[in-house]
Amino acid sequence: MAGHSRWANVKHRKERADAKRGKIFTRLIREITVAARLGGGDPGGNPRLRLAIDKARAENLPNDNIQRAIQRGAGELEGVAYEEIRYEGYGPGGAAVMVDCMTDNRTRTVAEVRHAFTKNGGQLGADGSVAYLFKHCGQFIFAPGTSEDKVMEATLEAGADDIFTNDDGSVELVCAPADFQRVRDALERAGLKAELAEITMKPTGETALAAGEQARLQRLVDALENLDDVQNVYSTAVLD
Repeated sequence: MAGHSRWANVKHRKERADAKRGKIFTRLIREITVAARLGGGDPGGNPRLRLAIDKARAENLPNDNIQRAIQRGAGELEGVAYEEIRYEGYGPGGAAVMVDCMTDNRTRTVAEVRHAFTKNGGQLGADGSVAYLFKHCGQFIFAPGTSEDKVMEATLEAGADDIFTNDDGSVELVCAPADFQRVRDALERAGLKAELAEITMKPTGETALAAGEQARLQRLVDALENLDDVQNVYSTAVLD
């Protein structure tokens, strides 16, 4: 689940991603295709495409798959046309949940998302019902023990908006989406490697849940992430 900053959650996300490698490849290909369609097939002039390619390479997606996805998006090859859709709602305990999808069949996707919410104690809401609870931003998270001062020194002039140390010792950097690549390049020059680096929807506040509600919320997130059309799930819930 995207959106939280705790170190334990970063590790949990990586473990779950490893268990869903096939779905990860499908989502990466869709993101590359849509990024190329919207901004062109040159990653040098298309920051979203460059980020998508970098993610794909980090997950060892074969280069041939990456190139075909770019060509389909740029119109050089025939392929399915995907559209981006965002759904909003509430999960157990009142936690806000936002779901980003890419689909070639809007009717199918909304039915599947609504079913996942209803079956797992949530409720699909109207457009805008929870979006105001999230901030679109670039987010970098570094392992506990990373020097906050070094991160600040390397990135302040590159566009870092906020840098702070979390309670668990991890260091977090937040920047505007447009500054994401400049910040990442500055970190690389300084030899600083983030364990998580993405453009995300970060909660502006968090919803504390009782133990039982946490388990129910996690089941909702799992159900949503298992849907073929779902790219990312964001929540305000605090999961231990």
